[in-house]
Amino acid sequence: MSDTSPRDSARAPRLLADALLRCVAGTSALLRVTGTGLETSKAEVGLIATTFANVLVSPVVMRKLRPSLQESEETKWELLISATSVQQQVSALDLASAQSLFSMTLAVSVAGQNYLIESIGSNEAFGQIYLYRLLLREARQQAL
Repeated sequence: MSDTSPRDSARAPRLLADALLRCVAGTSALLRVTGTGLETSKAEVGLIATTFANVLVSPVVMRKLRPSLQESEETKWELLISATSVQQQVSALDLASAQSLFSMTLAVSVAGQNYLIESIGSNEAFGQIYLYRLLLREARQQAL
């Protein structure tokens, strides 16, 4: 018997990625982003205070990358984020793309720990991105 229900086969990788992220103890992450909709010329010179917002993305899975051979290097982490969740936030913030969202992100918070984004990657199938991979490093507390 064949399946004749109308489905978008391009959504299958996204649905599978979402299910896998949830099954392997997926959690949520907060992206600390700069406010949108500000007139940039006035904000750049300090006439308008910059606003910040926390954007929730879920499901995500974080894993520690292999330690480097050099002792002076910091530990790196990889954050796997559901493309479905990212797309929802891109639409909610009225942004052009996921790259816009990540470029506005100042820090990523997972389980109360803050991280900085070093690089962004994505996986795709059937021409659709189903997973974003962020390479992170721990944010150091700076003394004022």
